Amino acid sequence: MTRRAFAGTLAAAAIGGPAARAQGLDKVKVGVFPISSSLPFFVALELGYFKELNIEPEVTRLMGGPPNVAALMTNQIDVSAVLVTLEGLNANVKKPGVAMYVSMNSQNAKYTMEQFVAGTNSGIKKLADFKGKKLLCSPGPANLNTAKAVLAKIGLKDGDFTIDQLDQGQHVNAIKAGTFDGGYTLEPSASIIARTGAGYTIEAGVIAKYILGSPDANAYAAGCALTTEFIKTRPEVARRFAAGMAKAIAYIKASPDAARKHLAKNTLTPDDLVDVVALLGYTMTKDMTPKQKEELQQFADFGTQIGVVPEKVDVSKYVVAL
Repeated sequence: MTRRAFAGTLAAAAIGGPAARAQGLDKVKVGVFPISSSLPFFVALELGYFKELNIEPEVTRLMGGPPNVAALMTNQIDVSAVLVTLEGLNANVKKPGVAMYVSMNSQNAKYTMEQFVAGTNSGIKKLADFKGKKLLCSPGPANLNTAKAVLAKIGLKDGDFTIDQLDQGQHVNAIKAGTFDGGYTLEPSASIIARTGAGYTIEAGVIAKYILGSPDANAYAAGCALTTEFIKTRPEVARRFAAGMAKAIAYIKASPDAARKHLAKNTLTPDDLVDVVALLGYTMTKDMTPKQKEELQQFADFGTQIGVVPEKVDVSKYVVAL
């Protein structure tokens, strides 16, 4: 090999070019909760953004926040593609730095994710009508306690209703069968419930409205989190993973209709309903404004109030710009 050719090979390796790829992609263990919150990851994976950055995600499907937290804390995964914020902060109290957020998902009246639904024959028209009803809830202490806190805001306390956690994949059939009168669910389940005639949405964007005080507030209830160990031991790989997520978020903002197609087969969404599922306000933490950071802190403080986060935390310690 000539000296010029050898130099070219080194340059290609330095930028993750063909020579680098020939040596094998950098593997990253990713926990994925198959809901619309995980869309940036699906986009980055299927459009080849990670591969372009010399990364090969090794995906483990994890249903809900608790399994993702457990996998992060035991180093079974390097990344949670979408981790419930309050459960991530709770984990950080127990093991500081186990969940460092590189992106956040905003939900409110415009960007709907969490919502209360009711069965077609339930007769329920407003949240107050849940009194005396049997409700389901998305799994995890953050979802359960948030649902209870919202209902408390409109005057319903423990004992006025029953509420049980149920695996997300069972929500549609449980509402359709009338096993539950209604409940607190996430997308895409809510859209599927409505479009299949199983039920309807009573109210969406409830965290922003009832907890943060405005239907237009940014409720950053989930986001993509990396472990500190991953960031410290493989900083360049972590940076490239974050870059892949950033490129995917930019694509979603520019082409939301095309981006929705990536919910098919990756989530519980039937192919014929992909086009109607609401998207979230995805943003990289490095791009958050001071106001958005204040809203994130406000939501974290709410988590402390309801006991999901055992002590007040400074959220700035657990967001990172890569």
